[in-house]
Amino acid sequence: MSTLKTIRTKVLEIAFLEEGPANGWPVVLAHGFPYDVHAYDEVAPHLAKAGARVIMPYLRGFGPTRFLFPDTMRNGQQVALGRDLIDLLDALGIQRAILAGYDWGGLSSCVASALWPERVTGLVSYAGYDIIDVTRLEHAFAPALEQVLWYQHLFQLERGRECLTQHRRALCRILWEQWSPGWTFDDATFERTAASFDNPDFVDVVIHCYRFCFGSAAGDPALALLEARLAGKPMIGVPAITLDGLRDPLKPGGTANHSTMFEARHEHRIVDCGHNLPWEAPEDFADAILTVRGWTAEA
Repeated sequence: MSTLKTIRTKVLEIAFLEEGPANGWPVVLAHGFPYDVHAYDEVAPHLAKAGARVIMPYLRGFGPTRFLFPDTMRNGQQVALGRDLIDLLDALGIQRAILAGYDWGGLSSCVASALWPERVTGLVSYAGYDIIDVTRLEHAFAPALEQVLWYQHLFQLERGRECLTQHRRALCRILWEQWSPGWTFDDATFERTAASFDNPDFVDVVIHCYRFCFGSAAGDPALALLEARLAGKPMIGVPAITLDGLRDPLKPGGTANHSTMFEARHEHRIVDCGHNLPWEAPEDFADAILTVRGWTAEA
């Protein structure tokens, strides 16, 4: 049974669910947008049964997680998301952990693995090397993909901020339905997660994330050097399994070609599901983590 806890870092009071033995091998499961920790409701028990200490944080701008100070930038850029995971490990007194995630959670896990590999035992990343190439996003993709990215284009405008503010549940539910065409969920399932979108910083963090990605909003100057390192496309040097959903419209063709970005032991897997892989195929997601655990336990 998961327990809700909170802990303070330098910037946030992070709320998180924890499951499994306190002395177990640590794994952090990071959710995406527009999801929350409940994406791992069926993943966590598999891992806890295998002896894992499973930590599932609400990302900045989601659920009970809060910024400590009113003047802190409501920043959604990728370095901030990745550093949050490292700050969480620091606050919990965990030296190294397996990081696993999808969407924003895959992004943050990849960023942390690339910039702070000494803190990462292994990685499970949905959608390959999921570090944003901001320069690439300044240029067009194929029209079919641009159509799928309608929400990111909308968020570049103030009407997008207004839409997300006024219609966050309706907008986010559309994304669930479009991204996972074979997954059926009921109103209660959606509403349990949608409560996380009522966080007072949800809109600001989400809007900044996508504007920073498109180069239309500046990041935190204090993070500029780290962003510059990411712009150089650093290799990921920790053992990793990457996953693709066969029916994910956000990743047409998959990410098998990302394999050259992984220096250590790496395996790529394809799962017959949409974008929300941990919820649609929890056993596959858990098995990837347990496989990485097996690799790293042998080392």
